[in-house]
Amino acid sequence: MQRRYTWSMVLLVAMAFVKGQQRNIMNATVRRGRERTGALFSSLAGLLSQSQLPKTAKSSRRTLLRPTFLTTTSTINEFSTNETEYDFDYFVIGAGSGGIASARRASAYGKRVALVESGRIGGTCVNVGCVPKKVMWNAARIAETVHDMSHYGFSGLDDISFDWRVLKEARDMYIQRLNRIYDINIKNSGIAQISGHGYFEKGEKNHVKVKDPDGSIKSYTAKHILIAVGGTPVIPEGEGIIEHSITSDGFFDLEEQPRKAVVVGGGYIAVEIAGVLQALGTDCKLVIRQEYAMRNLDAMLKLTLDEEMQRQGIEIFRYTDGLDRVELDRITGLKTVHLKNGEIIDSVDTVLVAPGRRPNVDSLRLEEAGVEVSESGHIVIDEYSETTADGIYAVGDVVGKVELTPVAIAAGRRLADRLFGGEQFVDAKVSYDLVPTVIFSHPTIGTVGMTEEDAKQKYGEQNVKVYKSKFANIYYGPWQVEQQDKPKTAMKLVCVGEEELVVGLHVIGMGADEMLQGFGVALKMGATKADLDATVA
Repeated sequence: MQRRYTWSMVLLVAMAFVKGQQRNIMNATVRRGRERTGALFSSLAGLLSQSQLPKTAKSSRRTLLRPTFLTTTSTINEFSTNETEYDFDYFVIGAGSGGIASARRASAYGKRVALVESGRIGGTCVNVGCVPKKVMWNAARIAETVHDMSHYGFSGLDDISFDWRVLKEARDMYIQRLNRIYDINIKNSGIAQISGHGYFEKGEKNHVKVKDPDGSIKSYTAKHILIAVGGTPVIPEGEGIIEHSITSDGFFDLEEQPRKAVVVGGGYIAVEIAGVLQALGTDCKLVIRQEYAMRNLDAMLKLTLDEEMQRQGIEIFRYTDGLDRVELDRITGLKTVHLKNGEIIDSVDTVLVAPGRRPNVDSLRLEEAGVEVSESGHIVIDEYSETTADGIYAVGDVVGKVELTPVAIAAGRRLADRLFGGEQFVDAKVSYDLVPTVIFSHPTIGTVGMTEEDAKQKYGEQNVKVYKSKFANIYYGPWQVEQQDKPKTAMKLVCVGEEELVVGLHVIGMGADEMLQGFGVALKMGATKADLDATVA
């Protein structure tokens, strides 16, 4: 009798074989002892990468990516067989998201890794960036919901109050818990943690000097050195600005909620903080240099955002050319803000300057190591994160490519894969193309790919087709207000060519932050307008 095999049966047999192989590997690990642990995990990483990632259609040469969540125990780097002429195989300057990710990935390959940091573990994102910002955004979103509740039949708004101190204390405790988690993960990875400030000295190749908190200087050697020091806020020049203003970092130190605040800047940090303050009840003024904030976004996004910020009550000062000076009334403690176009804003509690960030490289002495920087101060790298100095690399905000935490993490991991993961990762590198971005403004913005303007400039106006829509979310359906007064959601697809390849997708409105990720995957895979139309959702 001839037996017929179904795909299900084949799959079951294959799964059983894989489980058997995994069992054999584990048994071999126990028998052979710890000395081969590092090599075993490297082999397993290669097997998993080959089994999980298909060959791309565009190239016959595969670039394998190590699985993001493959972890090891803290003992793995005790059995390194690396060269011993260096103190470490990998020395990472900066314990932010990118630095930690790269250090832990290198340690998982059995390498001797050191991580130096002069501030709090976790860098900008964890301490004064994405994480505490999202906590404040959540609080602002709750406040907006409270104000919306009457449209759904709820009452009692007068009995609801908000305590800034309570929120700050809870948020700070959460950040401290994350700091401890990072610290534990680093220790469990067997990474040497060094507290202090790292820098280079001329003529000392493969050396990093570290100034300890007590002022003493120590020197370390490493075959590979990674710079992942991130950025720092820019403070504009002007009388009284440094003395009487705070930056986005200082925003998270505020013990009291400002009654009246001026936010200076037109980038994502400025519009996010302005939206939070206004939603929580602060009288917020936004000062921008030109006509619109977020001027590098697609026109639909910045125009819709402008309308919504004004509807929420944020007063926007336009064409100011920036901040001129800040004066303090020492009797009242209030400030007067003078703009370069002559306008004046008085009786201000808090002035927050957020014109942007710059690379945090001033004290690294990069020139001593032969590391080239651009006119903006960012470290110059090639597509493999290599600087102009042999054996020195850089990832994250310090290189000025795409200044997002997930990008820094990906770049750090890809670099460690290429340096320590073996031949199968020889071409591993991060892609800076089609990276989805979310701005936690009010409302949120999600964007990936090219703006309509950029697409027309690159491909020609005749080759670009745009699809767009603007409407009120169903959430606002029961509101008994005029349609034009309801908050709007706007969407746009930017397509090119006869096949209508989607090269840009832009959304502003409720839920934009959560819906963008899937579209980012679609664009990365080369989705066309027809592909999106064929999806029933």
